[in-house]
Amino acid sequence: MTSGSLRAIAYSLGQMNDSAGNVTGRQQPTAATLTARTVAEVVARVGQARQTGRALYPVSTGLNWGYGSTSPVTAGCDLLDLSGMNRILNADRISLSNPVAVIEPGVTQGQLHDFLQQHCPALTFNVTGSARDTSIIGNALDRGVGYFGPRKDDLFGLEVVLGTGEILRTGFRRLGDDSPLAHSHPSGLGPMLDGLFFQGNSGIVTSACFRLRPRRPREVAISLALRRVEDLPAFIDELARMKREGLLPSVTHLGHRARTQSTLSYGISKYLVDVCRLSPPAALGETGRALNIVAPNEWTSLAALTGNARQVRAAIAEIRRRTRALARLMVVTERLLDVGHAIAHRLRFIPYARAYAAVLAASRPLHGLALGIPTDVAIQSLLWTFGHSSDRAAEFDQSRCGLLYVSPALPLNGRIAAEVADGMKSVAAEHGHTLYMTLNIETDTSLVAVANLLFDRTMPVEVARAHACADALLAFVRSRGLEIYRARADMMESIVAATPDHWRQLRELKRVFDPDNVIAPGRYNLAQ
Repeated sequence: MTSGSLRAIAYSLGQMNDSAGNVTGRQQPTAATLTARTVAEVVARVGQARQTGRALYPVSTGLNWGYGSTSPVTAGCDLLDLSGMNRILNADRISLSNPVAVIEPGVTQGQLHDFLQQHCPALTFNVTGSARDTSIIGNALDRGVGYFGPRKDDLFGLEVVLGTGEILRTGFRRLGDDSPLAHSHPSGLGPMLDGLFFQGNSGIVTSACFRLRPRRPREVAISLALRRVEDLPAFIDELARMKREGLLPSVTHLGHRARTQSTLSYGISKYLVDVCRLSPPAALGETGRALNIVAPNEWTSLAALTGNARQVRAAIAEIRRRTRALARLMVVTERLLDVGHAIAHRLRFIPYARAYAAVLAASRPLHGLALGIPTDVAIQSLLWTFGHSSDRAAEFDQSRCGLLYVSPALPLNGRIAAEVADGMKSVAAEHGHTLYMTLNIETDTSLVAVANLLFDRTMPVEVARAHACADALLAFVRSRGLEIYRARADMMESIVAATPDHWRQLRELKRVFDPDNVIAPGRYNLAQ
């Protein structure tokens, strides 16, 4: 065992008393929990922090699962809970001709979706695969990836309380919210300051403009199941070409079999228990058989196609023609799910039909994600896997489940992506772990690999083993000249240590906006 592994074990054993509220298994202690419901209260909290010298660690809803939840980077901060700032500030002005929501950090995916369904159902937005109660602003500021694209591209016109206590409004919001440009023109005039607050710690974002999207007459999800694993590089390259040509404009999520089966397991088992009245042990066995029947492929993609009927029909025909030799295409619509499930449900006394009905029931929320409907199913699957007493996603940090992300950014190159995916899976296997991975083609030139480890965090040795594996995965990624695109709170020290000159420059820039270093010290920056 390496000295690094021994240090990881010692660290985890010492941290277990503080890890009860964090799925990463590591939680830095906080001094107090504070709240703020208005911008004025945030300004006052910053002023108090400057007077006392006790730093603030702001969280939107605190559900940054697998990346740190509510854990600060450094011990002794006051946790600043912004979940009470949950207003849609321009609720009465959102429309098809004004598709922008001005939201506070406590506004969640579920809240905005429900609001739009009630008040403007012709609009939707870029959802992520996380739960309904996760913060839109919090996720976007940490550069989360939705089903329509990178969330950072949806956010502009930030209102920020700086570490000086001053209020900064980026873009044309500096003209005041009554200006017709404030919520419409994303760039403003002069240098764009928005980027300083994405994965930054110079201020506390108290509201932002968030782009909404019009629903199209025809909306379908398409799934492509790779026939042969050795064709993965060619498959990614073809998906890249279709992305660049606008044939696949949404993010294509290419999930490894372990990730796909893990996500479907809960929904399949729930149908078998609740509807078919199987016992939980019998349902578990049948879930495994169902997955092997309907989801046997090593890699399966999910993307959205929207437009008018002719556009979608033509796009499907072209995608089928270009991928026929590589993958099996399935077009998923609400009607297909309804009709297929109804038939299979009536025939559920036949094992194959029952498996098909269960998979269709489990697939419905995933289909919805591709079309802008948030769901808790990913977290519910993990709660179910670890035997939690309920399926409430909000209880995730109180479950036994341990979750760590190590997610590299990659060039949109099939050979490199396949080699890195295979290498990361091998590193995880050497540490006795299964790696759960999705390759997200998010731009015309890049993709991100969202990869995670699962473990039982009630066992200190398992926490230590998982973190040792995560460290090895990061080392492998860096050995390829790559870096992660999003960091956990517990890994910030190793992140800044890799390129210290870069982070020293950012630390000097932070002094302008936060001279006393009272906002999230050490988060995507030097701690001192």
